[in-house]
Amino acid sequence: MSNSASQWGSPTASRRALLIHGMTMCSNSWEGIAQLLVAEGFFVIAPNLLGHGGRRCTNYRISDFAEDLRPYFAMDTSFDVVIGHSFGCLVTFSLLPFLPKTKETTVILVDPALELTEAQINGTQNVFLQWTTNVRTAEEHMAENPTWSRRDCVLRMLGIAMVDPNTVEVFRRNPSWSSSVLLKNIPPHLKITILASDPKLGANCSLEHMPRDIERLNAKVLTGIGHWIQYECPDAIMDAIPLPRAKL
Repeated sequence: MSNSASQWGSPTASRRALLIHGMTMCSNSWEGIAQLLVAEGFFVIAPNLLGHGGRRCTNYRISDFAEDLRPYFAMDTSFDVVIGHSFGCLVTFSLLPFLPKTKETTVILVDPALELTEAQINGTQNVFLQWTTNVRTAEEHMAENPTWSRRDCVLRMLGIAMVDPNTVEVFRRNPSWSSSVLLKNIPPHLKITILASDPKLGANCSLEHMPRDIERLNAKVLTGIGHWIQYECPDAIMDAIPLPRAKL
């Protein structure tokens, strides 16, 4: 198992969560959500993906990113919740076959790009190069995103600063950026929730790409919330997680 990961809570906790960050992020970027999960009795693990958190990237297929995380599932290790954000959602799709079929798992996809055209991929690649070439300060992130906490702005800055520039090859080496078809037949041990940001605020996840009337799939558009849902509206993520209810 890679030692490039962040952990929160006790390893002996009764529930476990795996958090998969997006492109130009890092494991620590999940700090806010992780603390909320720990308060609900979870042990939380957030790995740094290839090319992130100071790691080098020499394998560029999305399946390589997932294979790198296979040790987290060794000896039938299971998770009650798996959360992916943005590019991390595509990695999460590739992780689903690793999940034990004997345990129900809640999967939360935070503003996933279910379908990308060639033009969109090129645009995203250009944004990656822009961000990693001119790393903005925490203060600049705060000015642009007034709803974010200072902690989240600092972690956003650190995530970008620690990216291996070679990771841009991901956009050039993956021939397909289509994953909506994977939602049309969800196995009985999985429950998937899609949280999409407001289309007016540049959402990754388009309503037209979300399958309709699929069993064990729930989708919600968050009006007034941008792409960084974990920073702007963490309660939406927590509300998608089945939690024990107090007895009346």
